[in-house]
Amino acid sequence: MGKVYLIPSVLHEDGYDSIPDSVREKIKACRVFYVENERTTRRFFRALDKSIIIDDYEWVLMDDQAGTREQFKKDLKAGKNIGIVSEAGCPGVADPGQQLVAIAHQFQASIVPLAGPGSIIMALMASGMNGQQFRFHGYLPVDNAERKKAIRELEQEAIRKNCTQIFIETPYRNNQLTEAILQECQPGTRLCIAVDITANTEWIKTARIDDWKKQTPDIHKRPAIFLIGAAMQ
Repeated sequence: MGKVYLIPSVLHEDGYDSIPDSVREKIKACRVFYVENERTTRRFFRALDKSIIIDDYEWVLMDDQAGTREQFKKDLKAGKNIGIVSEAGCPGVADPGQQLVAIAHQFQASIVPLAGPGSIIMALMASGMNGQQFRFHGYLPVDNAERKKAIRELEQEAIRKNCTQIFIETPYRNNQLTEAILQECQPGTRLCIAVDITANTEWIKTARIDDWKKQTPDIHKRPAIFLIGAAMQ
């Protein structure tokens, strides 16, 4: 049986140096790729290594359809080396690739996670917050009242358990989320905002809520990770 390689992709167009050289060799070892978007993955591979012959590979769109899962099983049984590629960052983390990885485990296939940029972990690393106990919540509710309620609950848990709460938002709603956090959280609670990770425009800042209120950033339409942590003791 072949191997299943979990292939990281860039978070930004100027972040290609965040992809280790070893990833290039593993790409060439694959026969078929399961991807979220074939066009962007082809463009990513071309920019990563011009010696990769794109048309030599098979391509399958990674979705939640039964036909995709059955095709994946057939490729596993055929002994093909398979690459799973997400649109940004690491497959299987806040990403549909985890469904295929679960199937691979059922077939006792060898699964090889490859090192690369993961915005969630990179933001946590740079936040100065608790890296021993943390939770990733994905997207908070869109409804304003429900979102504010969720923020208060996350803050309370962060204080009670001294844990780090990590979440994201659709980039065009970043400013609304930031405003809600500043409205709902206590003055001493720490907030980290990590923007454009691995890009030339990257910035990561952790400060108390009352300090953020003095200079609220404009991060409209910029990829961002938000982290809430208890006040410093």
